[in-house]
Amino acid sequence: MRGRSALVLLLTLLPSLALARAYTPPPAISEPLREVPAGVRTQSLSEGRVTHQVTLSAPAGEAAVTVRSVQPVNVVGQYRFAFAALDVDGDGFLSRAEAQANPALADEFGALDVKRRGKLDRSDLAGWLVD
Repeated sequence: MRGRSALVLLLTLLPSLALARAYTPPPAISEPLREVPAGVRTQSLSEGRVTHQVTLSAPAGEAAVTVRSVQPVNVVGQYRFAFAALDVDGDGFLSRAEAQANPALADEFGALDVKRRGKLDRSDLAGWLVD
């Protein structure tokens, strides 16, 4: 009797399994935001260097999602300052705390710290320095 129940169950599920195997999820679509919030800088997805990337898994039958962080190709705003004026301890780096003295730098600190060290040196700030 047990073998017959398993056979009935298999025959019941067989059409569902065939449909699941035949299903192909649609291709992923990459596109920029359609409605960009005020104050957000925009650039083409093909511009800039990808600094980080992660692919998020998805349930069966759904396409995986890839999230990329792209370094901006230009800087908008008044971001010029003297490095020595902000390097209070004179160690040759700007810590996150030291960066707080310049609101623009404080806002962009995470994006500029591509080495994820928690500090910036002169090479990290190319284009920002007046000295």
